[in-house]
Amino acid sequence: MTNDSAPQPLPGDAEAPVSVPRAKLPELLHAAVAAVGGTERPGQVAMAAAVADAVDHDEHLLVQAGTGTGKSLAYLVPALAHGDRVVVATATLALQRQLVERDLPRTVEALHPVLRRRPSFAMLKGRSNYLCLHRANEGTPSEEGEGLFDPVDALGGPTGKLGRDVLRLREWAEETETGDRDDLTPGVSDKAWAQLSVTSKECLGASRCAYGQECFAELARERAKTADVVVTNHAMLAIDAIEGAPVLPEHAMLIVDEAHELVNRVTGAATAELTVGAVNRAVKRAARLANEKAVDALQAAAESYHGLMETAQPGRVEELPEYLVYAVSAIRDAARQVITSLGETRDKGLSDEDAVRKQAMASAETLHDTTERLLSESPYDVVWIERSDRFGPGTASLRVAPLNVSGLLREQLYRERSVVLTSATLKLGGDFNGVAASVGLPVEGRLPDARGAAEPERQQGEEAPPYWRGIDVGSPFSYNKQGILYVAKHLPPPGREPDRPEMLDELADLIGAAGGRTLGLFSSMRAAKAAAEALRERLDNRILLQGEDTLGELIREFSADAETCLFGTLSLWQGVDVPGAACQLVVMDRIPFPRPDDPLMSARQKAVEEAGGNGFMAVAATHAALLMAQGAGRLVRASDDRGVVAVLDPRLATARYGGFFRSSMPAFWYTTDRNQIRKSLAAIDASAPPVR
Repeated sequence: MTNDSAPQPLPGDAEAPVSVPRAKLPELLHAAVAAVGGTERPGQVAMAAAVADAVDHDEHLLVQAGTGTGKSLAYLVPALAHGDRVVVATATLALQRQLVERDLPRTVEALHPVLRRRPSFAMLKGRSNYLCLHRANEGTPSEEGEGLFDPVDALGGPTGKLGRDVLRLREWAEETETGDRDDLTPGVSDKAWAQLSVTSKECLGASRCAYGQECFAELARERAKTADVVVTNHAMLAIDAIEGAPVLPEHAMLIVDEAHELVNRVTGAATAELTVGAVNRAVKRAARLANEKAVDALQAAAESYHGLMETAQPGRVEELPEYLVYAVSAIRDAARQVITSLGETRDKGLSDEDAVRKQAMASAETLHDTTERLLSESPYDVVWIERSDRFGPGTASLRVAPLNVSGLLREQLYRERSVVLTSATLKLGGDFNGVAASVGLPVEGRLPDARGAAEPERQQGEEAPPYWRGIDVGSPFSYNKQGILYVAKHLPPPGREPDRPEMLDELADLIGAAGGRTLGLFSSMRAAKAAAEALRERLDNRILLQGEDTLGELIREFSADAETCLFGTLSLWQGVDVPGAACQLVVMDRIPFPRPDDPLMSARQKAVEEAGGNGFMAVAATHAALLMAQGAGRLVRASDDRGVVAVLDPRLATARYGGFFRSSMPAFWYTTDRNQIRKSLAAIDASAPPVR
């Protein structure tokens, strides 16, 4: 999605981007805010100035900008004014679409009279997000495509949902201009999309593909190469850093929005897994072209691995036992044989030979790379066995993830450009240092928040740390007047079981006082289900539960009815935006510490302790504080919102670390008085306008 249709530069426009004098920044920001119909905020002005300063001085910047600040324009305006190419990486589709469909078009036009140019912009995603024209027109060269249109109806069309979805995708391929999955409405299942998309390893390449000139992914990359602003996602940023070969165009400035998510997204991109399904899939794909001996070896290795995974117990594996070393080595060696065979054999009888070969090679290479990584037993990786329904009943998989991504980010993110990281939640315990360290910005590189203050002498050369500043531009909301933080200090501390009768009693009373209007944030899906089932029997209020419908539909229903409650887990803690009277009570059942048996978190905590640090605070508490800050941010979304954040975990008031968590959340008025909170909720409910 680009602004290719934007008017061409007027006579006299600058032919090349030129940096606009800093004195013009307030004028530019004012014009941009007016163009989007917003209101200029003091925090927005301060953030724009800080971003411009960071770029001018080749520094890095962490900006905490509360909800309602207007941070998108606060970084877009100085970035466009600077003139060099900028990449904006976000975590969510919603923000990407807001930037390319609303903020950038209006901002570009608003700034044109001063800039004398109209900067171009484009969105760029991973290849598998775009429909593949080769697959749409030539068919799917995979075992998964077999039987898509069986059975058929009386007119010869598919009766199964998968077949209907694939047929709709092929029809959509004839009319879409972008091929972007997110532009398809309504959407289709992952399985259907996989039939008509390819990964970067499966792609034939534009020069070899009959549809290379029309390829949606290639066209998106070409637009990005010439765009002044490239909007992408954290995953693409991670791939760019991890794989060495650049997937993003060269740029002088990087803006990471929703930066609190960056570590998780980079970790996810750097995580690999060895599943029984993946090995079996590689066998089927190789069978059409690889020699029989290589395929048989991979089949035997797959069967051996499957047998071991049926009885494998979940948990961290600090050293692969001999039987797993043998099984994983067998897969690696067989995958290598398949790769060699695929490079040697040719079968001109296959009409789709190139596509079949690329798909088989991609599967075999992924297996080989993953097994090599598992067998290397690097001290910088964490390996564990995971059992999950998504691998099929009774099976497990081996997973490997980086112990830490801060070193990778430090080396790859900050060397060649200025980086601005922004979010509503970057200060934990009142300080930027924890989040900064996690994204590769060490304490020794921190500069005074205010420019002009006494600064340390900066080191030079490769060993110099990336230098950065942190700034909190606040929020336009009066949190201490608009919201209350209530901690149920009288409740017993939560145990490991979700059955907490006293907590459910408290939750029922709070919902009753609020008249519904409750967003319930639970630390696990098990706890959310238990609470929903129990309270549906006790209350007249309708209780929606995550997983019973699409998230978008659940949020729509929750927003439309004041008496309705919505319960769920992780994806509800962040990103839910329900301003107004529909959400006046946000409840957290407990402090969302990671599970004690979480392999990656426990390994990271242990590593910090072995280095002499406080592993609990650096890992578990930081993880939980970030989630609680995000969860509390669901309450006040507009200047006239009023409500309560209730935490049904007494440790927030009684434990030594309680202050760290409270200072990480918005500055609501704080109480542990259960009677007062019921009166406050009743008063808020009574004065709330009707939900429309």
